[in-house]
Amino acid sequence: MDKEIEILQAAYRNFNARNLDAVLALMAEDVQWPNGWEGGYVHGHDGVRDYWTRQWAVLDPKVEPQEIYRLEDGRFAVEVHQIVHDREGKLLADQRVRHIYRLSAELIERMDIEEVIP
Repeated sequence: MDKEIEILQAAYRNFNARNLDAVLALMAEDVQWPNGWEGGYVHGHDGVRDYWTRQWAVLDPKVEPQEIYRLEDGRFAVEVHQIVHDREGKLLADQRVRHIYRLSAELIERMDIEEVIP
C-alpha cells in the first residue's frame, strides 16, 4: 500500500506545482478524470492535459491531501483541503473534499470527486 500512497502524494505535489507531465506519468493512458470545473469526465492524457490547461488559465487551485486511506473495495480515498482562487486572486472555494482513486499496475486509472466534507 505504501507505493500507492506515494503515487497519490506525488500526484498532488506535481498538480500544485503545475508539473503536468509529471502528473500524467502517474496516470494510465486511458485514465478517467472528473471535470470538477465544467462537469462530466475527461479521458486519457490528452483529455486531462486539455482540461487542466484550460482550467489553469482561469483558476488557481491548490489541493493539499489531509488523509489517505484504502477503502474495503481496494480503492483509495484522499481527503483534501481545496483552495481555489480566480486569476485576480479572489477566493472562490475553501473546502474539504473527498477524492476516490482506482489504481492498477501502479498507475491512476480513475478519480472521482465523492463529496464536500462539512
